[in-house]
Amino acid sequence: MAKFYGEIGYGETVETPAGSGVYVDAITEVAYYGDVTRNTRRLQTGENLNSDISVSNTISIVADEYAVAHIFAIRYIRWEGVLWTVTNVEVQSPRLLLSIGSVYNGPTAP
Repeated sequence: MAKFYGEIGYGETVETPAGSGVYVDAITEVAYYGDVTRNTRRLQTGENLNSDISVSNTISIVADEYAVAHIFAIRYIRWEGVLWTVTNVEVQSPRLLLSIGSVYNGPTAP
């Protein structure tokens, strides 16, 4: 089993500027240790010029109070130098099992 250390991005929807009616995701990154419990990749051919790479990996992290309280705000995980979209989160206290899929292209922490 491979070891993991990286950041998880949490998104909180906030109105910016206040009173504008425009809402954006404010991202906060928190670093965690864990294990890569499943490590696979899939090449998807489609309508794009180049094939899309996605993974079906599961990363198990030791959850702190912040992770448990903000489980629904998890947007991405930084693994192997790439931001990956977190597609599923399973609670197995004291751990969270994060399933990841395609490359994340949304907002990131400043």
